Amino acid sequence: MKISPSEITRIIETQIKGIDKEIDYFESGKVIQIGDGIARVYGLKGVMSSELVVFENGVYGMALNLEEDNVGVVILGEYKDIKEGDLVKRTGRIMQIPVGMDLLGRVVNPLGIPIDAKDPISVKD
Repeated sequence: MKISPSEITRIIETQIKGIDKEIDYFESGKVIQIGDGIARVYGLKGVMSSELVVFENGVYGMALNLEEDNVGVVILGEYKDIKEGDLVKRTGRIMQIPVGMDLLGRVVNPLGIPIDAKDPISVKD
């Protein structure tokens, strides 16, 4: 069986067109120690003070203690499922809560998510 160069070219071009060109880049680190709601994370070299980070189980944390070789992160949620070796990603965002009349009288967690079993809060950024 002989394959012509034009057929090889066509196959390669088809495969190139099917490649997903989006690159998902994020800076990440690993939990090296955890206790009392604080995680020590290695590998977040570019993290900013007060930047939100997200653990692989979806729980958020705030980077506060920036040291040369690790970062102290305050965990803003349930931390019993976070363990040493878990992945931590930077978000590039600092803590912020939108405000408005719909927020008055509501009970929210540190991330601004309602915890009072009422309707979602609709505010403008």
